[in-house]
Amino acid sequence: MVTRRAFTASGLAAGLLAAAGPAGAAGPASRPVVVELFTSQGCSSCPPADAFLGELARRDDVVALAFHVDYWDYIGWKDPFGDPLYTARQRAYAARLRQRSIYTPQMVIDGITHEVGSRRDRVEAAIEARLRAGPAERVSIPIEFGRRSDGPVTVIVPKAAATGPADLMLAAVDAEHVTEVRRGENSGRVLSDYNVVRSITRIGRWTGDELAVTVDPDTWHRGADFLAVLLQGDQGDIWGVTRIPL
Repeated sequence: MVTRRAFTASGLAAGLLAAAGPAGAAGPASRPVVVELFTSQGCSSCPPADAFLGELARRDDVVALAFHVDYWDYIGWKDPFGDPLYTARQRAYAARLRQRSIYTPQMVIDGITHEVGSRRDRVEAAIEARLRAGPAERVSIPIEFGRRSDGPVTVIVPKAAATGPADLMLAAVDAEHVTEVRRGENSGRVLSDYNVVRSITRIGRWTGDELAVTVDPDTWHRGADFLAVLLQGDQGDIWGVTRIPL
């Protein structure tokens, strides 16, 4: 269940965890870069990109997320983490970025540019460009959170200047999965997948005023290792991000 209410960061009860920069913070490297990998266990060219995402996941200045698509399932191996919702998310990016088609492995960086996920140099260059970008080029809105052990999560986005509305998204993420693939293009391989998104839900709509949303644990995939909260503008660009340990 998701509830919305007026809230201030100073009103967080004692014992809650909190993570955020100062209200209104903006500027180079003031938040991590979000890297979204669209991948599939049924794609023979994806494992190098999956491994690369695992490396990016260890960086403090990157939030790395793997979205497993379902359009390669017909080849013979149904990806256990594939979801048509993630395919739809990739198609939405393709429309915004004016791509002719969707493909795997694809990495979308901060929602504004994309590269083939196995092209390490290009992906790393895109990440560094985002980290160096000033506030005029890269919006950085802090996100705070509070949570009691095994209880609901409260996410707070402060009042700040905004160029338009943004969706507040909550993704539940498994840190790693190892799968023995028995059919399809990767038949006989043991694949390691990192930061696998198991669910993603819109939990709020931010318009510039302070927003607080309390989310019940039943809202996200149970058993996840952490939550990623994204503040995403209508054009797909990421304005804020934080990780919530579970």
